Amino acid sequence: MLRTVIASLFAASRFAASLFVACLFVAGAVSQSLATSGPGCLVVVNVASNDALNLRARASALSGIVDRLLPGRHGIVHLDGSCIPESRPWGSRWCPVTHYNGDQVTKGWVKARFVRDSDCP
Repeated sequence: MLRTVIASLFAASRFAASLFVACLFVAGAVSQSLATSGPGCLVVVNVASNDALNLRARASALSGIVDRLLPGRHGIVHLDGSCIPESRPWGSRWCPVTHYNGDQVTKGWVKARFVRDSDCP
């Protein structure tokens, strides 16, 4: 009887572990697809067609440039969180973004005055 109970508990724990791993896999797949579909993307604005918006490593104009976003040719720019600091006017805030351009993915910050909301493709 004890062996049957132990075997049943072992089987149940293996099933629970498998179910947990499956849930993690599905959650990861869903979160990745949400990152690049529907609302939550940005488009570059107020930048001349022969110029580019600098994607910065930190929320500062003095921070290093990690990528450049070309107006109308910048791939997908996803807004990753709130633009900061919220106490400042909109155009003075910095927005955390992820830039998807082909196989390249870059995270950084852009100045809010140079982006507008857009649906992700």
